[in-house]
Amino acid sequence: MALVLGVDSSTQSCKVVVVDSATGAVVRTGRASHPPGTAVDPEAWWDALNTAVADAGGLDDIAAWAIAGQQHGMVALDAHGRVIRDALLWNDTRSADAAAALIAEFGAEQLAARTGLVPVASFTITKLRWLRDNEPADAARVAAVALPHDWLTWRLRGFGPSNPQLDELVTDRSDASGTGYWNPATGEYDRELLIAALGHAPVLPRVLGPHESVRDDADRLVGAGAGDNAGAALGLGAAPGDAVVSIGTSGTVFAVSGRAVADPSGTVAGFADATGNFLPLVATLNAARVLEATASLLGVSLEELSDLALSARPGAAGLTLLPYFEGERTPNLPDATAELTGMTLSSTTRPNLARAAVEGMLRGLGAGMDALRALDIPLERALLIGGGAQSEAVQQIAAGVLGLPVEVPEPAEYVALGAAAQAAALIR
Repeated sequence: MALVLGVDSSTQSCKVVVVDSATGAVVRTGRASHPPGTAVDPEAWWDALNTAVADAGGLDDIAAWAIAGQQHGMVALDAHGRVIRDALLWNDTRSADAAAALIAEFGAEQLAARTGLVPVASFTITKLRWLRDNEPADAARVAAVALPHDWLTWRLRGFGPSNPQLDELVTDRSDASGTGYWNPATGEYDRELLIAALGHAPVLPRVLGPHESVRDDADRLVGAGAGDNAGAALGLGAAPGDAVVSIGTSGTVFAVSGRAVADPSGTVAGFADATGNFLPLVATLNAARVLEATASLLGVSLEELSDLALSARPGAAGLTLLPYFEGERTPNLPDATAELTGMTLSSTTRPNLARAAVEGMLRGLGAGMDALRALDIPLERALLIGGGAQSEAVQQIAAGVLGLPVEVPEPAEYVALGAAAQAAALIR
């Protein structure tokens, strides 16, 4: 029995699964928490990874491993392999003005054609521009830029400040496609855009193909890894025609596509996946926490909120929640707030408010589905995953809002399982 290890280093925690490569059965697991915040010292991720790997029984009997992780986060390294400042995460919106400046300089259509993306505050390119404009001394020291999964892979392979071989940084297509300076159609970095963001061209991770590998310092095979959404698609076995709707801290709607897409409106990000296909994606900042906030307001549990929502009629008697509690990424409204409208003496009831919360959250995700349809991406079914997908109300209401048959796979660590599947493919 050859064992492989897969990692999901997410915003909130690090999850590790050890899998039998022949059967896909999970034989051990580990977990460790990450600190809160939108700017985090990457050393906290490194500590959590080591804790989670140890919790899962260590690496001694592992034949191959791979790491998937949160996309976009900026890990800036100096020439000695040291982290220069806290990493700005995907949900850090301080670079919204930098995104607007890049669009003004290059134009949305050109940026979409060159990178598959129109910059918003989430993407790495905007964080580099923010660094250049606000912390120029730190920006000048940047010798290499990595993403969270790139940096963790580098560290676990045996590199770091004590062995600072920056040319050993590697990444994969999916995570590279979320930077804003990589072209998913050509598979090449766009160094003109990189220089426009940071002011110079640092070392960037080598982009490995779906079946390429490197080795760690114990000569184990190491997969390319993936961004979290690509890892989830791989773990789910998603194929063309599938739309994956992930309802977690943030919400995402993405589909597997055989062709690259470029959306000048910026609604759909033209990411790559972990298999050689593409992963057009729409992201929202507001997802499961909409349900949590409403449940807290009503003084009920999430299960009770679900029961309340299902006791109300569709449409909640006209009560409508626009759930922009934390601003929004799609549409790009970082300073927006939530709104509750349609309040009358008859509509303003606890069941209707619960229903409005579920429908409002799902409408945000349904708008993402409509954006994918507008780009002629075939959609045949929706796979609901994430903590919010476990709500009975969400499961029952989703098909009508999303306009597709809905399936809810059994809860599992699909991002980590995708990384493990990638590692398993290396030893077959």
